[in-house]
Amino acid sequence: VQLQASGGGLVQAGGSLRLSCRAPGQSFSSFFRGWFRQAPGKDREFVSFIAWKSGITDYADSVNGRFTISRDIAENTLYLQMNSLKPEDTAVYYCAASDHPSFSKASAEEYNYWGQGTEVTVSS
Repeated sequence: VQLQASGGGLVQAGGSLRLSCRAPGQSFSSFFRGWFRQAPGKDREFVSFIAWKSGITDYADSVNGRFTISRDIAENTLYLQMNSLKPEDTAVYYCAASDHPSFSKASAEEYNYWGQGTEVTVSS
């Protein structure tokens, strides 16, 4: 089972992008879903998560106030609205989902389904 991420691209600093992550069918369910990113030469890092039923969200300090995570339950799709983009946001962005509850939603190890990644490049 693989999630389908899309929406990446090249944007100037200060611009916006909206990433989407579609689940493989309406029957796919999860407790929470999130976004991670990996910049060249760096480890994968947490960006944001959303509890699928309650809508509770959390963000990394580096994106808080600039990025917004949301979901469309009917479409079974996850989104990440990225505003005021900075060159340091350049990375491959991955969506992920977990089929079990967890108190460590910012940890990549808690996610057992992943998308293929979508590349975001922010030019200065």
